[in-house]
Amino acid sequence: MITKRFIPISLAVVLLTANCATAAASCSASSAERRVPLLELYTSEGCNSCPPTDRWFSALPEKGLTTRQVVALAFHVDYWNYLGWSDPFSKAEYSDRQRSASIRNKARFVYTPQLLLDGRDYRRAIFLDDIADRVNAIGREKPAATIRFGQVLEAGSDLLVQGEITVTDATQLANARAYVALYENRLSNQITAGENRGERLAHDFVVRALSPLRSAGPDGNLKFQHRFSLDEGWKRGDLHLAAFVQNERSGKTLQALAAPICR
Repeated sequence: MITKRFIPISLAVVLLTANCATAAASCSASSAERRVPLLELYTSEGCNSCPPTDRWFSALPEKGLTTRQVVALAFHVDYWNYLGWSDPFSKAEYSDRQRSASIRNKARFVYTPQLLLDGRDYRRAIFLDDIADRVNAIGREKPAATIRFGQVLEAGSDLLVQGEITVTDATQLANARAYVALYENRLSNQITAGENRGERLAHDFVVRALSPLRSAGPDGNLKFQHRFSLDEGWKRGDLHLAAFVQNERSGKTLQALAAPICR
């Protein structure tokens, strides 16, 4: 549930709201009582088969799939950059993340575009788009973790994120791993080389930065703090934060939460 209230910056653990005002304001939110899954897209501007899936991914809110139902994150990989166009959103660590997921799922190779829902390969049907049914089915389940996190947009260009995660299902504790991602919507590029030369490509949910993984303690609790440095070229009004907890062995989302940054 997202609350809209100002709280003291000095709190060790704060929650995050969808709308805040000035620099040095703090915002808060907490996870829902239903399980919210993570939907990952692995894509590249150097891949000519990726734009249709990118457009489908951007249209998720039009299907009624907002951050209340699913947390969507687009990871741009770097292994297509050799084809003549270097994707400015790509990072080697996102390629490594995809490879780790492929090993976990016993896949023989990585490819783009690839969608992972709840850690497992999701392939869009040609004639029937069942993503809403799949997400809503997951949403009827009880989450295995709770997330509370907050942010302080400091004077300058730093975004301080503080929070607490509790793994409530003891059977998931040993393999539970927590992350915080900073992502941006409404991005576009005019492609001048490579397979998509001459095209203008649009993107949403693009991961700009991802925190290192963290593990909860023996009691299931994790208090964390992470600082993101905001690039001058990133549009503040389109930046969002997402926190999620996954089972490292299965890829299952224990819980996920997303909201706009404080501004």
